Amino acid sequence: MSTNKTNVAKDFQEKSIVVSREFNAPLADVWRAFTESELLDKWWGPSPWHVETKSQDFKPGGSWVYAMVGPEGQKHWARMDYLSISHHKGFEIQDSFCDENGVINQQLPVSTGSNTFIETAGGTKVAFKMIYPTEAALQTIVDMGFEQGISICFDQLEDLLKSDKR
Repeated sequence: MSTNKTNVAKDFQEKSIVVSREFNAPLADVWRAFTESELLDKWWGPSPWHVETKSQDFKPGGSWVYAMVGPEGQKHWARMDYLSISHHKGFEIQDSFCDENGVINQQLPVSTGSNTFIETAGGTKVAFKMIYPTEAALQTIVDMGFEQGISICFDQLEDLLKSDKR
């Protein structure tokens, strides 16, 4: 594994969380890993959990509905709605929890945000910023283990990008 590390910055006044990391891989490969369900299923869920995609339509107005599947087979559903997409540069989303039919669970935090992809001398830098409606909503995500989970996921992505499993 490289010395690249996932950076997570929480700003409760702004009600946001920013995650960034540089990957030692070409931009096209990193983009595919964030936009194709076959690849997302290989790294998005923090081990020992994994992701199973129910549906994905990566286009403005489309969505990705997936289950985070636990070691005992329990499923927690989530939905990412694609608001806008700029090929190989970034995309804007609404991120939420939902039921198995993609119906948003309004009892859990819904956020909006953007993912950006920047080609660097060593590979590709990914940064995403999520904004929550309230400080309490951001705190809920933090309490659910977001920082640890996304760090594990990004380590898994780095391993995937180094492997022949893409």
